[in-house]
Amino acid sequence: MAKIIHYRNKCIGCGICFEQQPLIWRMSKKDGKATLLKSIVKKEIAILAINQSIVFESEEVAKACPVKVIKIV
Repeated sequence: MAKIIHYRNKCIGCGICFEQQPLIWRMSKKDGKATLLKSIVKKEIAILAINQSIVFESEEVAKACPVKVIKIV
């Protein structure tokens, strides 16, 4: 199973992840950064296991991130 890894502390809050995958991402009203929904967070690194059906879409989101803080493994 693939995973999305989000290094939130380096996020600049551009919102492209939320625009492309609104069911997985939210923009925090508190600090303006992206939040990976239903993820496990440890030391500002969020990890979410995802189905193969959304791996391609998630890879496109990772490529679109201007600061490259989203990884698919």
